[in-house]
Amino acid sequence: MDSPFSNQPQDRTLPPATNAAGRVNMPRIVRLAVWSVFYFLFYLVQQVSELVAPLVLILGIGWSALPHIIGIVNGAVGSDPQTRDMIAHVTHSIPDHLEVGSHLLTPSSLVFDGLLLMAAAALCATLSTIAARTM
Repeated sequence: MDSPFSNQPQDRTLPPATNAAGRVNMPRIVRLAVWSVFYFLFYLVQQVSELVAPLVLILGIGWSALPHIIGIVNGAVGSDPQTRDMIAHVTHSIPDHLEVGSHLLTPSSLVFDGLLLMAAAALCATLSTIAARTM
């Protein structure tokens, strides 16, 4: 029942880790260490980007949609002056930008940052795959 695709042991021979004199092959070990560090860094950036990107993107979209949603609610309220005053107060309390330290955050910048983090995750996934195959 063996087929060409069965789990037969491969006839691959791995290059020896030592040279003919029995000493350790230092260039190979250094190359493996460098690629391992790169693989770790790419994978770490990928994981953090995949975690933070959707949160930032949803926060930016929600922040930009909130004034429009409040405007729709304000039109549907009717003629109650207290409710209109409360909605106007809430509408005016929504900031159009936030300054966190030296960073200026706006809804469109959060959406752009979320998309940029998704691109970084895709790039790091590609680079970690290349690093894993190179090791």
